[in-house]
Amino acid sequence: MNRIFSGVQPTGNLHLGNYLGAIRNWVGLQAEYDCIYCIVDLHAITVWQNPAELRAQTREVAAAFLAAGIDGRKHIIFNQSRVPGHAQLAWICNCVARLGWLNRMTQFKEKAGKDRENASVGLYAYPNLMAADILLYKATHVPVGEDQKQHLELARDIAQKFNADFGVELFPLPEPLIFGPATRVMSLRDGTKKMSKSDASDYSRINMTDDADAVALKIRKAKTDPQPLPGPECLGPDGKVAPEAMAARPEAFNLLGIYAALADKDLNTVIGEFAGKEFSVFKQVLTDLAVATLGKIGGEMKRLMADPAEIDAILKDGAERARAKSAPILAEVEEAVGFLRV
Repeated sequence: MNRIFSGVQPTGNLHLGNYLGAIRNWVGLQAEYDCIYCIVDLHAITVWQNPAELRAQTREVAAAFLAAGIDGRKHIIFNQSRVPGHAQLAWICNCVARLGWLNRMTQFKEKAGKDRENASVGLYAYPNLMAADILLYKATHVPVGEDQKQHLELARDIAQKFNADFGVELFPLPEPLIFGPATRVMSLRDGTKKMSKSDASDYSRINMTDDADAVALKIRKAKTDPQPLPGPECLGPDGKVAPEAMAARPEAFNLLGIYAALADKDLNTVIGEFAGKEFSVFKQVLTDLAVATLGKIGGEMKRLMADPAEIDAILKDGAERARAKSAPILAEVEEAVGFLRV
């Protein structure tokens, strides 16, 4: 069976964008793939984290996985730091990857900003650790957003160079799985900005921990415009929303996209369904759907977080199974490199 590897940083406040863009898709992959879902706490510390908050947020992400429907007994959920092979293989990846490859990584430039000299070495080498995460399990497929495609290309380059350098066919070249609708969910307060856990306004996002009342309130307060909802006239010759229409009414198309994703419908179908209707009517329908989906997840997350013994047991079991899967692969790598194993 083909194998999935993917991960989420435990930096708190998982929101609707994380659910629609990643976690919901992961749930759907369980029937078709051997799935390994990781809480990447080693990645998190590339920038400073409060230790107590890091532990709490690791549990929160695990609770989100479980509440959304990931089966932690059939598949693997674990936190990265519990499997030393990630760090061990990352060092080998550091020695295979080239500086020029890392210098082209756009995410480092964005995250480090102008004060690049004060960024951690970990932040710079982050893509090599991501490659190690994937290669440690010989994952064949990786669900990624558009912003991570470059990192997956690097993982493929490292795998290919390792195989060539040591004359082996050890690592498969992992393929990206990129999902279509609503992979990019925008802020409820500004349709031109991506929904983010770092936004100062909690009303800009729907958190996965929000209860039904909070979900309803945030949708009610979501920014709109004074016109009725757009219809088929907004579509271009290719049948997709015309860029100029999207730019003119970003909030309208954001809410329509969220509804389409939650309802598992094509955006064009939703546009036809609500064409010309007032936002007040549409928001009520969207609220009912969002509450039915996310309200249950938020309630289950709160139950798990109130008594984390179940979370901890699943993480412990997951780490043990992840170590068992990764140990023989790491042994193959060390043998290929020439490390003395006595």
